[in-house]
Amino acid sequence: MNFALILFVALVVTGGIWLVDSLVTGKGRAADAKLPLLVDYAKSFFPVILAVFVLRSFLVEPFKIPSGSMLPTLEIGDFILVNKFQYGIRLPVINKKIVDIDQPKRGDVMVFRYPKDPSLDYIKRVVGLPGDKVEYRNKHLTINGKRVAMERAGEYNYVGSGLNYINGQTYHEKLGEHLHIAMVQAEAPSVLLHQVDGDFPYRDNCTYNEQGFTCRVPDGYYFMMGDNRDASNDSRYWGFVPDENIVGRAFMIWWNFGEFGRIGHFIE
Repeated sequence: MNFALILFVALVVTGGIWLVDSLVTGKGRAADAKLPLLVDYAKSFFPVILAVFVLRSFLVEPFKIPSGSMLPTLEIGDFILVNKFQYGIRLPVINKKIVDIDQPKRGDVMVFRYPKDPSLDYIKRVVGLPGDKVEYRNKHLTINGKRVAMERAGEYNYVGSGLNYINGQTYHEKLGEHLHIAMVQAEAPSVLLHQVDGDFPYRDNCTYNEQGFTCRVPDGYYFMMGDNRDASNDSRYWGFVPDENIVGRAFMIWWNFGEFGRIGHFIE
Protein backbone atom coordinates (compact mmCIF):
# COMPACT_ATOMS: atom_id res chain seq x y z
CA MET A 1 0.00 0.00 0.00
CA ASN A 2 1.39 3.40 -1.05
CA PHE A 3 0.43 5.38 2.04
CA ALA A 4 2.14 8.53 0.72
CA LEU A 5 -0.08 8.45 -2.37
CA ILE A 6 -3.21 7.92 -0.25
CA LEU A 7 -2.27 10.89 1.93
CA PHE A 8 -1.59 13.03 -1.13
CA VAL A 9 -4.97 12.20 -2.67
CA ALA A 10 -6.73 12.92 0.65
CA LEU A 11 -4.85 16.22 0.87
CA VAL A 12 -5.89 17.25 -2.65
CA VAL A 13 -9.53 16.23 -2.14
CA THR A 14 -10.03 17.96 1.22
CA GLY A 15 -8.08 21.02 0.15
CA GLY A 16 -9.98 21.19 -3.12
CA ILE A 17 -13.37 21.05 -1.39
CA TRP A 18 -12.33 23.76 1.04
CA LEU A 19 -10.96 25.97 -1.76
CA VAL A 20 -14.04 25.58 -4.00
CA ASP A 21 -16.33 26.38 -1.10
CA SER A 22 -14.28 29.45 -0.16
CA LEU A 23 -14.14 30.83 -3.70
CA VAL A 24 -17.40 29.66 -5.25
CA THR A 25 -20.13 27.73 -3.46
CA GLY A 26 -19.79 29.50 -0.13
CA LYS A 27 -19.78 33.06 -1.47
CA GLY A 28 -23.42 33.79 -0.69
CA ARG A 29 -23.61 31.88 2.57
CA ALA A 30 -24.42 33.84 5.69
CA ALA A 31 -21.62 34.13 8.20
CA ASP A 32 -23.61 32.29 10.87
CA ALA A 33 -24.94 29.60 8.49
CA LYS A 34 -24.09 25.99 9.14
CA LEU A 35 -21.50 24.56 6.80
CA PRO A 36 -22.47 21.63 4.56
CA LEU A 37 -21.30 18.39 6.14
CA LEU A 38 -18.78 17.64 3.37
CA VAL A 39 -17.22 21.08 3.63
CA ASP A 40 -17.14 20.89 7.42
CA TYR A 41 -15.27 17.58 7.28
CA ALA A 42 -12.87 18.90 4.64
CA LYS A 43 -12.02 22.01 6.68
CA SER A 44 -11.52 19.89 9.80
CA PHE A 45 -9.32 17.19 8.24
CA PHE A 46 -7.24 19.22 5.78
CA PRO A 47 -4.86 20.77 8.37
CA VAL A 48 -4.36 17.40 10.07
CA ILE A 49 -3.67 15.59 6.80
CA LEU A 50 -1.34 18.40 5.70
CA ALA A 51 0.67 18.16 8.94
CA VAL A 52 0.97 14.37 8.70
CA PHE A 53 1.88 14.54 5.01
CA VAL A 54 4.65 17.09 5.55
CA LEU A 55 5.98 15.30 8.65
CA ARG A 56 6.26 11.82 7.11
CA SER A 57 7.31 13.06 3.66
CA PHE A 58 10.15 15.37 4.66
CA LEU A 59 11.07 14.80 8.32
CA VAL A 60 10.35 11.47 10.05
CA GLU A 61 8.43 8.38 8.99
CA PRO A 62 7.50 5.39 11.19
CA PHE A 63 8.03 1.78 10.09
CA LYS A 64 7.42 -1.63 11.63
CA ILE A 65 10.03 -4.39 11.45
CA PRO A 66 8.37 -7.43 9.79
CA SER A 67 11.21 -9.96 9.77
CA GLY A 68 14.27 -11.14 11.67
CA SER A 69 16.84 -10.19 9.01
CA MET A 70 18.28 -7.44 11.23
CA LEU A 71 18.50 -9.45 14.44
CA PRO A 72 19.83 -8.81 16.99
CA THR A 73 19.88 -5.06 16.18
CA LEU A 74 16.17 -4.93 15.32
CA GLU A 75 13.56 -7.44 16.45
CA ILE A 76 10.30 -8.42 14.81
CA GLY A 77 7.65 -6.04 16.10
CA ASP A 78 9.97 -3.08 16.67
CA PHE A 79 8.46 0.20 15.52
CA ILE A 80 11.23 2.47 14.26
CA LEU A 81 11.64 6.08 13.17
CA VAL A 82 13.36 6.94 9.90
CA ASN A 83 15.06 10.25 9.18
CA LYS A 84 13.70 11.34 5.78
CA PHE A 85 15.92 14.39 5.14
CA GLN A 86 19.43 13.24 6.08
CA TYR A 87 20.14 11.84 2.63
CA GLY A 88 18.46 14.73 0.83
CA ILE A 89 14.98 16.17 0.40
CA ARG A 90 12.83 14.13 -1.99
CA LEU A 91 9.47 14.85 -3.51
CA PRO A 92 6.82 12.60 -1.94
CA VAL A 93 5.11 9.89 -4.02
CA ILE A 94 7.67 10.03 -6.87
CA ASN A 95 10.68 9.98 -4.46
CA LYS A 96 12.74 12.34 -6.65
CA LYS A 97 15.60 14.10 -4.86
CA ILE A 98 15.44 17.89 -5.18
CA VAL A 99 17.95 18.95 -2.50
CA ASP A 100 21.17 17.05 -1.83
CA ILE A 101 22.17 17.13 1.86
CA ASP A 102 24.31 14.09 2.70
CA GLN A 103 25.12 10.61 1.40
CA PRO A 104 24.64 7.26 3.16
CA LYS A 105 27.59 6.21 5.25
CA ARG A 106 29.01 2.74 5.57
CA GLY A 107 27.29 1.10 8.53
CA ASP A 108 24.08 3.15 8.39
CA VAL A 109 20.83 1.23 8.86
CA MET A 110 18.79 2.33 5.88
CA VAL A 111 15.23 1.92 4.66
CA PHE A 112 14.87 1.66 0.89
CA ARG A 113 12.46 0.53 -1.79
CA TYR A 114 13.12 -3.06 -2.83
CA PRO A 115 14.64 -2.86 -6.33
CA LYS A 116 12.61 -5.78 -7.69
CA ASP A 117 9.33 -4.37 -6.31
CA PRO A 118 9.50 -0.68 -5.29
CA SER A 119 6.13 -0.94 -3.56
CA LEU A 120 7.92 -2.85 -0.78
CA ASP A 121 10.13 -1.18 1.83
CA TYR A 122 13.21 -3.07 3.03
CA ILE A 123 15.63 -2.30 5.86
CA LYS A 124 19.27 -3.41 5.87
CA ARG A 125 22.71 -2.09 6.77
CA VAL A 126 24.85 -0.20 4.26
CA VAL A 127 27.90 -2.42 3.71
CA GLY A 128 29.22 -1.15 0.39
CA LEU A 129 29.35 2.43 -0.96
CA PRO A 130 29.69 3.37 -4.63
CA GLY A 131 33.06 2.11 -5.89
CA ASP A 132 33.66 -0.28 -2.97
CA LYS A 133 34.82 -3.84 -3.46
CA VAL A 134 32.79 -5.99 -1.06
CA GLU A 135 33.79 -9.56 -0.26
CA TYR A 136 32.04 -11.99 2.04
CA ARG A 137 33.71 -15.38 2.30
CA ASN A 138 33.54 -17.99 5.02
CA LYS A 139 31.46 -15.57 7.16
CA HIS A 140 34.08 -12.81 7.05
CA LEU A 141 33.43 -9.40 5.49
CA THR A 142 36.20 -7.63 3.58
CA ILE A 143 35.85 -4.12 2.12
CA ASN A 144 38.39 -2.73 -0.36
CA GLY A 145 40.85 -5.45 0.61
CA LYS A 146 40.63 -4.73 4.35
CA ARG A 147 39.05 -7.40 6.51
CA VAL A 148 36.42 -6.07 8.92
CA ALA A 149 37.40 -7.00 12.47
CA MET A 150 34.98 -9.27 14.35
CA GLU A 151 35.08 -9.80 18.12
CA ARG A 152 33.01 -12.60 19.60
CA ALA A 153 30.08 -11.25 21.63
CA GLY A 154 28.21 -14.41 22.65
CA GLU A 155 25.14 -16.30 21.49
CA TYR A 156 21.67 -15.23 20.43
CA ASN A 157 18.87 -17.78 20.29
CA TYR A 158 15.53 -17.26 18.58
CA VAL A 159 12.71 -19.12 16.88
CA GLY A 160 12.92 -18.86 13.09
CA SER A 161 10.51 -19.69 10.31
CA GLY A 162 8.79 -23.06 10.66
CA LEU A 163 9.29 -22.83 14.45
CA ASN A 164 12.95 -23.81 14.01
CA TYR A 165 15.14 -23.01 17.01
CA ILE A 166 18.13 -20.98 15.80
CA ASN A 167 21.37 -20.78 17.72
CA GLY A 168 23.37 -17.83 16.40
CA GLN A 169 26.86 -16.64 17.22
CA THR A 170 27.14 -12.87 17.59
CA TYR A 171 30.13 -10.62 16.92
CA HIS A 172 30.96 -6.99 17.50
CA GLU A 173 31.59 -5.42 14.12
CA LYS A 174 32.47 -1.86 13.16
CA LEU A 175 31.45 -0.42 9.80
CA GLY A 176 32.34 3.23 9.43
CA GLU A 177 31.39 4.93 12.70
CA HIS A 178 28.83 2.28 13.65
CA LEU A 179 29.78 -0.38 16.19
CA HIS A 180 27.03 -2.98 16.03
CA ILE A 181 26.41 -6.68 16.52
CA ALA A 182 26.20 -9.07 13.59
CA MET A 183 25.08 -12.68 13.83
CA VAL A 184 25.96 -15.84 11.91
CA GLN A 185 25.01 -19.50 12.02
CA ALA A 186 28.11 -21.66 11.92
CA GLU A 187 26.49 -24.46 9.90
CA ALA A 188 24.94 -22.18 7.22
CA PRO A 189 26.71 -21.30 3.94
CA SER A 190 27.89 -17.74 3.36
CA VAL A 191 25.56 -17.49 0.36
CA LEU A 192 22.83 -19.75 -1.00
CA LEU A 193 23.90 -19.96 -4.63
CA HIS A 194 20.56 -21.27 -5.89
CA GLN A 195 18.82 -18.12 -4.58
CA VAL A 196 21.05 -15.63 -6.42
CA ASP A 197 19.18 -13.71 -9.13
CA GLY A 198 21.02 -14.17 -12.39
CA ASP A 199 20.04 -10.93 -14.11
CA PHE A 200 19.98 -8.04 -11.63
CA PRO A 201 21.53 -4.75 -12.89
CA TYR A 202 25.35 -4.88 -12.90
CA ARG A 203 25.28 -8.63 -12.20
CA ASP A 204 28.65 -8.87 -13.97
CA ASN A 205 30.18 -6.86 -11.10
CA CYS A 206 29.78 -9.92 -8.84
CA THR A 207 31.38 -13.35 -8.71
CA TYR A 208 30.09 -16.22 -6.57
CA ASN A 209 31.36 -19.56 -5.36
CA GLU A 210 30.73 -21.97 -2.49
CA GLN A 211 32.73 -19.83 -0.05
CA GLY A 212 30.89 -16.57 -0.74
CA PHE A 213 31.04 -13.67 -3.20
CA THR A 214 32.88 -10.58 -4.37
CA CYS A 215 31.02 -7.51 -5.71
CA ARG A 216 32.18 -4.15 -7.02
CA VAL A 217 29.52 -1.54 -6.20
CA PRO A 218 28.67 0.63 -9.24
CA ASP A 219 28.39 4.42 -9.07
CA GLY A 220 25.04 5.59 -7.70
CA TYR A 221 24.34 2.27 -5.96
CA TYR A 222 24.76 0.70 -2.51
CA PHE A 223 25.35 -2.84 -1.27
CA MET A 224 23.06 -3.81 1.62
CA MET A 225 23.22 -6.73 4.07
CA GLY A 226 21.19 -7.74 7.10
CA ASP A 227 22.86 -8.07 10.51
CA ASN A 228 21.40 -11.58 10.72
CA ARG A 229 23.79 -12.60 7.97
CA ASP A 230 22.51 -16.13 7.37
CA ALA A 231 18.81 -15.25 7.44
CA SER A 232 18.68 -12.12 5.30
CA ASN A 233 17.40 -11.64 1.77
CA ASP A 234 19.75 -8.85 0.71
CA SER A 235 22.06 -7.49 -1.99
CA ARG A 236 24.00 -10.72 -2.34
CA TYR A 237 20.83 -12.25 -3.84
CA TRP A 238 19.04 -9.45 -5.74
CA GLY A 239 21.74 -6.86 -6.33
CA PHE A 240 22.51 -3.24 -5.62
CA VAL A 241 20.19 -0.50 -4.33
CA PRO A 242 20.06 2.62 -6.56
CA ASP A 243 20.15 6.04 -4.94
CA GLU A 244 16.62 6.84 -6.15
CA ASN A 245 15.25 3.95 -4.03
CA ILE A 246 16.50 5.41 -0.75
CA VAL A 247 13.83 6.27 1.83
CA GLY A 248 15.93 7.32 4.83
CA ARG A 249 18.11 6.36 7.79
CA ALA A 250 16.62 4.39 10.68
CA PHE A 251 17.68 6.00 13.94
CA MET A 252 15.43 5.00 16.86
CA ILE A 253 13.04 2.35 18.18
CA TRP A 254 9.97 4.23 19.36
CA TRP A 255 7.72 1.31 20.33
CA ASN A 256 7.57 -2.45 20.88
CA PHE A 257 4.36 -3.97 22.28
CA GLY A 258 6.13 -7.06 23.62
CA GLU A 259 9.27 -5.50 25.08
CA PHE A 260 8.90 -2.03 26.53
CA GLY A 261 12.59 -1.90 27.44
CA ARG A 262 13.47 -1.45 23.79
CA ILE A 263 11.52 1.82 23.52
CA GLY A 264 13.78 4.82 23.00
CA HIS A 265 16.86 2.83 21.96
CA PHE A 266 18.92 4.49 19.24
CA ILE A 267 19.91 2.28 16.35
CA GLU A 268 23.60 1.66 15.75
